Amino acid sequence: MIYRFILFLILNFASIGLGRLLGGEGPRSEWYVGINTAPWTPPGLVIGICWTLLLICFSIYLSYLWPLVENKKLLLGLLIVYYILSLAWNPIFFQYQQVLAGFFLITALSVVVGFFMFFYWSNVKLKSLLVVPYFLWLIFATSLNAYILIKN
Repeated sequence: MIYRFILFLILNFASIGLGRLLGGEGPRSEWYVGINTAPWTPPGLVIGICWTLLLICFSIYLSYLWPLVENKKLLLGLLIVYYILSLAWNPIFFQYQQVLAGFFLITALSVVVGFFMFFYWSNVKLKSLLVVPYFLWLIFATSLNAYILIKN
């Protein structure tokens, strides 16, 4: 289990990290600093801490889930979609300033994470609760993206 956990931890942080690198200056960019952001936007430090904790929980969840799933092709396909969406949001939103596309990406990411939580409940039962904070955070992040889309 520890090896699976480390593998998923690496994959989860690599997808976010690479996305962040491809996102340019991110929230420090001149473009982002100059737009209207939601009044409930948390400080960058809070966002970083939250992402770290959420990805650790998701890695634990995935490390429990992997050996219990019979249809590994479906799970692998979902993971690939998840990692692509996870990696793509930062550059699409920050580097290319495509707020609408970013909204669709983060909405799709929320759906995929929600799918993990509900579809695999029978496999990991209460361990699916590890995904709830991540799902809620994505809904929150979607609201931030939606605010920017509407107000700019």
